[in-house]
Amino acid sequence: MKAIAVYCGSGEGASPEYREAAAGLGRELAKRGIALVYGGASVGLMGAVADAVLERGGKAIGVLPRFLRDREIAHGGLTELILVDTMHERKAKMMELADGFIALPGGPGTLEELFEVFTWGRLELHRKPVGLLNVRGYYDPLLAMFDTMEREGFMKPGRHLRLGRHAQILTDNTPEGLLERFRAFEEEREP
Repeated sequence: MKAIAVYCGSGEGASPEYREAAAGLGRELAKRGIALVYGGASVGLMGAVADAVLERGGKAIGVLPRFLRDREIAHGGLTELILVDTMHERKAKMMELADGFIALPGGPGTLEELFEVFTWGRLELHRKPVGLLNVRGYYDPLLAMFDTMEREGFMKPGRHLRLGRHAQILTDNTPEGLLERFRAFEEEREP
């Protein structure tokens, strides 16, 4: 795995644990030589993960729509900042550059990005892992909703049961644990 896209909030969240987890993920990506692909901002959890990658000598690639350059405050120290015109172009570019996807806590934009890559994986438009860094149980309600979708017949049960409860959604509450699940997913996926 050469690059992982990280979706997360441009805000800090209500607990310092969210920022700590974002920085921990950034440090772990740099340690493993995995490039960060993310939204390009210097604020919130987005800034925390990028700063941690860069502080450890890792590669951080931001993809930012031009109209958000000032609102999300473009990160000035990235390895590369790719400016695009639309949110659709941002997501497509991040999808193209990444070998996997991780969602940290965030708001509606984070969920929208997560659901798109998750749905595309379910439709077999990609075979890349999708993970939730489940800090403070943030994603427990979403995982419960996935259980409801399966139980009520709106989502087929996961194909990677050895690695997680849901197809292509890998979860852990630590960056190290989640990246190990990604490694195992890659090994299981290989023919």
